[in-house]
Amino acid sequence: MQTTIADHLKTDSRAIAAEAVLRKCVHCGFCLATCPTYNLLGDELDSPRGRIYLIKQVVEGQVATVDTAKHLDRCLSCRSCETTCPSGVEYSHLLEQGRSLVEQTQSRPLKYKLIKKAVLTFLPHPARISPLVRLGQLVRPALPKSLKFKIPEKRTLPPAKSATAISRKMLVLDGCVQPSMAPQSNQAAARILAHLGVELISVKSAGCCGAIEYHLNEQESAKVQMRKNIDAWWPEVEAGAEAIISTASGCGLMLKEYKKALHDDPNYSEKAKRISELSKDIVEVLVKEDLSQFHHSAEKFGKVAFHPPCTLQHGQQLPNVTEKLLRQLGFQLTPIADSHICCGSAGTYSLFQPSLSKQLRDNKSTAILAGEPDVIATANIGCQLQLTAGLQRPVVHWVELVEQLIGTS
Repeated sequence: MQTTIADHLKTDSRAIAAEAVLRKCVHCGFCLATCPTYNLLGDELDSPRGRIYLIKQVVEGQVATVDTAKHLDRCLSCRSCETTCPSGVEYSHLLEQGRSLVEQTQSRPLKYKLIKKAVLTFLPHPARISPLVRLGQLVRPALPKSLKFKIPEKRTLPPAKSATAISRKMLVLDGCVQPSMAPQSNQAAARILAHLGVELISVKSAGCCGAIEYHLNEQESAKVQMRKNIDAWWPEVEAGAEAIISTASGCGLMLKEYKKALHDDPNYSEKAKRISELSKDIVEVLVKEDLSQFHHSAEKFGKVAFHPPCTLQHGQQLPNVTEKLLRQLGFQLTPIADSHICCGSAGTYSLFQPSLSKQLRDNKSTAILAGEPDVIATANIGCQLQLTAGLQRPVVHWVELVEQLIGTS
């Protein structure tokens, strides 16, 4: 797509980066079929192709309007379009540049600003969100069903015990929301890996991966957190840690993009590249391990519906990897129609776009229940909370199911 950068933007790194991506787009429209918001709204401006044109206009000097911001904000950043695109357009990167350019000139509504302020004040900070979760869990039994399932039950697993000598070590990202909302995910991963002779190490000085701030156009604050995490992990990396594990695919995707976010930082670019290389979703580790010691008694769970998060299948480009592993371990998976479509969680999207998020959640819930599953699992904390609220029944991380096979090995 031919693009001419406006004179006042010729030295703007965002416009230059956007123009490089715009050149790849051939306007074929393949992305429309897999775009969740276009499928819901039927408006091409709420499709990747439409948003690309809006960003092109801004890069070429056209003044952004309220509608420009509205259509860009409606994007889930699910990256389904990137999986579909035959030209390799890095749409998510283009969207980041476009949103930044638009926000520079187009003031946000007060409601948006207040939600953003609340999100940035609490969500990236485990010490702030944890007391709120504990309070919610205390009153959970008295809440109506519609609210009860928005607050996870307090659950923990026994400490990890090794079935063999520990000879290896890996790091784990605790994250910001997951420690209080679903601590059992990392606990299950630690127990599984301990049985494989791997110690999973949590470095307490590491915190949020930076994704929340990064995707809310607070990139500089996000980079500060990225550097903090790199500094926290670096001694363990130098000491031989094999990998940095994440059980939240959204966080794992952010870690893999540290190298892109900090590519121009003279002090951290090489370290960021190394961190991204070491970053693995838990499934990437387990598919390379000998799991024969886990007894194949998965049939006790009945039928399992696995919802693949967008950040896993489109972002990290790991489609069907988890499903294949679960089947190899004996789990009976039910089909889910349109499994490539987002559940509507999309990080903080459900807070800023509640109506669209709920429509997508309800559609996903219907698709999941069509297979009459006994258990529902996923691979990302956001999806887990979104689906639990929509289905009004527990949704677990898939590693919790695998962990339960340890007792029968």
